[in-house]
Amino acid sequence: MIDALPGTVYLVGAGPGDPDLLTVKAQRLLRQCGAVVYDSLVPQELLELTSKSCEHHFIGKRRGHHSVSQSKINSILVKMAYHHTCVVRLKGGDPFLFGRGAEEAAHLNRLQVPVEVVPGVTAGIAVPAYLGIPVTHRLAGSSVTFVTGHEGVDKRRPTVNWRALALASEGLVIYMGVHNVEHIANELIEGGLDPSTPTVVIQQGTIIGQRYAKAPLSKLVEQIKKIGFVSPAIIMIGGAINFQVKSCAPEPAKVTMPIPF
Repeated sequence: MIDALPGTVYLVGAGPGDPDLLTVKAQRLLRQCGAVVYDSLVPQELLELTSKSCEHHFIGKRRGHHSVSQSKINSILVKMAYHHTCVVRLKGGDPFLFGRGAEEAAHLNRLQVPVEVVPGVTAGIAVPAYLGIPVTHRLAGSSVTFVTGHEGVDKRRPTVNWRALALASEGLVIYMGVHNVEHIANELIEGGLDPSTPTVVIQQGTIIGQRYAKAPLSKLVEQIKKIGFVSPAIIMIGGAINFQVKSCAPEPAKVTMPIPF
């Protein structure tokens, strides 16, 4: 039976993989929602929090394998809102950081469907932390920039100006940058960033299967190719890497993902 008025769609951040990093509010909403619409980086353990009657809709997108278009996802969210009083749109990390959450919220607003954002722990901070690496440090600089390393061909704005970023911030945390790392590294060096600047690439940062490698910026591409890093991975660049404290790093969590990495 379809409700006369739409329910609320909650744009919920699932965090960076470890189920223990889910917020209390997100857990409560998962337990009470009538439908959950989720991405490919959401662990099965979070889906098991839902009730037996909850509808599950997988709309995962991976590079080169976009199984569901954004317009289709928007349509699913609206449809679910007219069938349930509580709908959870579950996104890896935080819904408003490289997650298209703002686009989905705007679409729901236009159609007068109530929407609420529930922030999540973002990978750019949590993944280095799971190796004991701070993203800022008093002795290594007081600024950090979060930037996407992958931009869709339909993006309606200029691409990232890596040369300008080279000296604009004392630290960089790059999401989805493995595929374009050679271009990124070359542009940063051309922009004036010291080739000896510390870097680290971290794959599956908060879960079992975690692996990482450190290298100076000039050797970053070589290391990624040598070890065979693939997404999902975070690349961090900056002096704060030198202040790694391994003894405080949490243990990666054992989880089951909906589709393989």
